[in-house]
Amino acid sequence: MTHPLLDDLRKEIEKKDRALVKVLNERARLSIEIGKLKEKEGLPVYDPARESVIYRRLSEINEGPLPNNALNDIFREILSQSRSLQAPVSVAFLGPEASFTHLAAQSHFGTSTQFVSQHTIFDVFDQVERERVAWGVVPVENSLEGTVNLTLDRLSLTPLNIRAEIFLPIYHCLMSTGTDVDALKRIYSHPQALAQCQGWLRKNLPNCSIHATESTARAAQMALEDKKSASIGSKKAASLYGLTIISEFIGDHPSNVTRFLVIGRGTGKPTGRDKTSILFGTRHEPGALYRSLEPFARQKINLMKIESYPIKESVWEYLFFVDINGSIEDKKTKECLKELRKKATFFKMLGSYPMGESPL
Repeated sequence: MTHPLLDDLRKEIEKKDRALVKVLNERARLSIEIGKLKEKEGLPVYDPARESVIYRRLSEINEGPLPNNALNDIFREILSQSRSLQAPVSVAFLGPEASFTHLAAQSHFGTSTQFVSQHTIFDVFDQVERERVAWGVVPVENSLEGTVNLTLDRLSLTPLNIRAEIFLPIYHCLMSTGTDVDALKRIYSHPQALAQCQGWLRKNLPNCSIHATESTARAAQMALEDKKSASIGSKKAASLYGLTIISEFIGDHPSNVTRFLVIGRGTGKPTGRDKTSILFGTRHEPGALYRSLEPFARQKINLMKIESYPIKESVWEYLFFVDINGSIEDKKTKECLKELRKKATFFKMLGSYPMGESPL
């Protein structure tokens, strides 16, 4: 026999559920109307700038007890379903399924999205450039291992723009078909995952040979085929491919985050909390880099990242990959970039987009 108060509270929840379903369907109908207008005006279904504003508004109006991240998770699926009611949204990612890039894509677009697995970063760019999919998600840097140069290679050449960024905490697991650690002979994973777990591997599996794969998800597939092996990857990969998790959280550093980029066509409107990414080169003369960046210091614009990037066609020649705090539409940013273009030997705008929420 249940407590009378519990029965009363459950009845109140049922009322809220009915009201919630009604409001969600009302919202869905509005989304369908918005989709019709977007189609008429030739606007994309997915608008990262608009969705960034929505998430920020949620944090402003949230009075609890739900924490902001929980509310964001709920609304991510609401937005994902709303997009699917308007038109299918297709996203290419570095796969297979359950790779960390796949997890990042799902964490951004929600599950009501058509995700298309690709073998390489180049393939992701290619699919979006050929308009076989609308959007792509690629890794660009890890907080421990640094920049993914393959992504910068394609960013330097592509007509696409960076439209959003995603930060994903990385938690590595050791998984295999069995639980006998002593029987393991080989370890498979992506080179960055292997590097991020090298201390743990040396201490716990010093006699196992190490084998690099194109993704952590592909490593899980190989471990499934090789009974004397294990792979390093996500818990989702273990679940998807039917592997047993032998050990969790085997990364050498707990603060392990990978930054991913959403690439696509077009540009977005400023949100008030934006980032602009550029690639530029300077002359080989003393003070050239200083003179190129001096306008940003004068205007008090924060350079959030600056990294030299080797030019493949010229030995010991470099470009600079820079993230700027601000939108290309900001007057100060626009003036600084105008000055930089005059001084640079090479300049490419990579994108101006909403700043992602870093978990650190």
